[in-house]
Amino acid sequence: MNKQVKGYIAAIVAAATYGMNPLFALPLYQGGMDTFSVLFFRYLVALPIICIMLHVRGRGINIGGKNILLSLVMGLLMATSSISLFASYLYMDAGIASTLLFIYPVIVALIMALFFKERITLQLALCIILTLMGIGLLYKGGAGVTLDTTGILLVMLSSLTYAIHIVAINKSNLRNIATLQVTFYVLLIGIVVFFIGTGCGRNITLPSQWWHWLCVISLAIFPTVISFLCTTVAIQNIGSTPTAILGALEPVTALIFGVTLFGEILTTRDLLGIILIIVAVTMVVAGSHITRPLTHIRKLFPRIKRH
Repeated sequence: MNKQVKGYIAAIVAAATYGMNPLFALPLYQGGMDTFSVLFFRYLVALPIICIMLHVRGRGINIGGKNILLSLVMGLLMATSSISLFASYLYMDAGIASTLLFIYPVIVALIMALFFKERITLQLALCIILTLMGIGLLYKGGAGVTLDTTGILLVMLSSLTYAIHIVAINKSNLRNIATLQVTFYVLLIGIVVFFIGTGCGRNITLPSQWWHWLCVISLAIFPTVISFLCTTVAIQNIGSTPTAILGALEPVTALIFGVTLFGEILTTRDLLGIILIIVAVTMVVAGSHITRPLTHIRKLFPRIKRH
């Protein structure tokens, strides 16, 4: 498979599966579990899955001291992002939180431009604008509704740390390390952080119903193992910025689940938001194939020389 095609498919899968977070987390909250307990079990169940995959692929966990340290830093970033996002669900609607989270493509683009001199092209800027417009249309806040400040700050923290994680993997030696190995250390440090957050196990809460364990397992498989692996694969193959922009598919995923599983109504505004996001995603995927036609169109309108 072509490297870019592989990267784009991975980014789309990563976004779609990460959008399942509220689907499995909210029933656990309703069952009495707290944020740290939910995340602890989520990562704890995911780690053995990664270990099995490492064994099947014949890979060890030794990636060198420096790379292990970098992977642990990535783990701290992802743990912080997960804690702040899941905690924000306690202060605002999960759909709104998931929508606000997608300010991170803009943060990624800005970091790449400010610190790594990556040029923000007209095409890229247009993709970001269309993405934000689409997400804004998917936002269902009613007139006069004031969002909780704590919730907003938590989502912004989640977005910032996730953006830094994406850029750091792309711009460090981890880009050349096997995805499974990096994910192993990300999950390992997350487990430690969340265990400490539960008071080293003293305040941990268990799933109260048998089907809550299914939610935990689903959290571990879809928005954790699959999403983390696909995100790293995408970053390694197409870079930070396209991966971040393609992540805007998550609100679309959340909307689809809302309509099919929870009976939410698909409005004209929702459809317009989806169309804008799909257009932006298509432009990212098309990449250089769009650049040449745009250039030709631009040449049809030459600049007027001023004397």
